[in-house]
Amino acid sequence: MLGPPGSGKGTQARIISELYGVPVVTTGDMLRDAVARGTEHGRVAKGYMDRGELVPDRIVNMVVQERLSMPDLGAGFILDGFPRSTAQADALDRILKERGLRLDYVIHVTLGDEAIAARLGNRRSCPACGAVYHLESKPPKAAGVCDECGSGLILRDDDQPEVIRHRLEVYREKTRPLLERYEGAGIIREVPGDCPLDELPRLLRKILG
Repeated sequence: MLGPPGSGKGTQARIISELYGVPVVTTGDMLRDAVARGTEHGRVAKGYMDRGELVPDRIVNMVVQERLSMPDLGAGFILDGFPRSTAQADALDRILKERGLRLDYVIHVTLGDEAIAARLGNRRSCPACGAVYHLESKPPKAAGVCDECGSGLILRDDDQPEVIRHRLEVYREKTRPLLERYEGAGIIREVPGDCPLDELPRLLRKILG
């Protein structure tokens, strides 16, 4: 899954998972799993995570290699959040080749900057339980209050307008080479990020077969 922050690629990944019965694997999930299992690379990653630092590509790549070898992914999987750079894409190619696997599709979720800014700017999160709301499409029952635990909702720092603009610039800079790479392989399928939720299953089935 490729797409800018706020494009809805996580939602689409979950729908594909339900349609085809294959798990979604995110970078964060893989890192947390490696830490929980106490693997060698998980222990190294934990040090960076505890300090609030980005885990280096070298460690992320090794964690991905460990995760993709596990039996629950034998029938296929959906990668969300990996690869995010050319170096990670090179590592993924190597890992898949070693296991006799290949990427079937790269789903590129597209959405304009203004729509993304509006979507993220209207998002509110609960700092206590992690519930997420949207002021237009999924508002809380009481303004500014979490339905689940009653805590006050917040606009996260990374959903502030100036931060959103920076995140989009970074995404385009790092992802453009990936799009060119996978376009050359003929496996990119584009899906609009503003497609109505009830139409997504039909559209994704049409694209993926």
